[in-house]
Amino acid sequence: MQFTAKQIAELINGQIEGDPEVAVSSFGKLEEATTGQLAFLANPKYEEFLYTTGASIIIINTSLEIEKKIDATLIRVPDAYSSFAVILTAYSEMARANLTGIQEPSFVASSAELGENVFVGAFAYLGNYVKIGNNVKLYPQVYLGDNVTIGENSILYPGVKIHHDCVIGKNVCIHAGCVIGGDGFGYAPQADGSFKKIPQIGNVVVEDNVEIGANTTIDRSTLGSTIIKSGAKLDNLIQIAHNVEIGMNTVIAAQSGVSGSTKIGNNVMIGGQAGIVGHIIIADGTKINAQSGVAKSIKIPNTAVTGSPAYDYGHALRSQILSRNLPELEKRIKQLEQIIEQFKKEKVVE
Repeated sequence: MQFTAKQIAELINGQIEGDPEVAVSSFGKLEEATTGQLAFLANPKYEEFLYTTGASIIIINTSLEIEKKIDATLIRVPDAYSSFAVILTAYSEMARANLTGIQEPSFVASSAELGENVFVGAFAYLGNYVKIGNNVKLYPQVYLGDNVTIGENSILYPGVKIHHDCVIGKNVCIHAGCVIGGDGFGYAPQADGSFKKIPQIGNVVVEDNVEIGANTTIDRSTLGSTIIKSGAKLDNLIQIAHNVEIGMNTVIAAQSGVSGSTKIGNNVMIGGQAGIVGHIIIADGTKINAQSGVAKSIKIPNTAVTGSPAYDYGHALRSQILSRNLPELEKRIKQLEQIIEQFKKEKVVE
């Protein structure tokens, strides 16, 4: 597929500087792009490549001041990074537009309902009373248990498993190997020291515009629903336990874990390998640093925490500074002790 600078500018409401009819057919990193490729510049540290790149079209920020002559056609926008994302999204959607039909072998229950322009990849399984919205793409080896609902325009990549009764919203992207709706980790201790499994009869609800990374697991609730709210973004290899709620537009980086029944607010940012205990509340706008261990509720919005156990980020930084200064402080204390000893000797002589 080829696109002219004029077509791209119309898509992202950009201003063209150069030839509006120059065309591109692929994408490239600014420092490596060649003729016929589209690139972008958002990070100032890559500005030097703006003057050496072979890209035919470059998307740049409106505020960027050009210091040298550039052969490429420029498209200026307020936010080059976001605009490039819009273009990549449009390109991906066009590439998937013709991906329809049911590949064989697959199993689709007679009671399943499929919308228009649905794609079902080979070796997929769609159980009883499954409901699939329009334009949904199910890649090979996707498993959908009984009564699962998938909203329109959602994409499930190879090997995704959605267990019975779970609900996936519209425009959701679930990457390869995810398991959604497996049993929560619920066991009742017995008098003899054994553990009796507690049936997990709830489900998982993933609302609209959520993205879930590869091999992430989200457990079904004991009762009610484990909920991932609209706009949340979950990275790869995350564990979300039963009855957890993840707020709107919250982002969680890889290898993090959230224990059962914890409620995480809206617009929270959680760094990689963070661990959060169960039955607590994380306020809106909280920022949890990577590898932090959160052991109690964070009730004040927009709080930043770090460490294990996690505590106020500002206090943590001051503690780190003090720790680094300990050798110098020890040296100064020894000097003061020597001065004091000398002062004592002088007093005795008097």
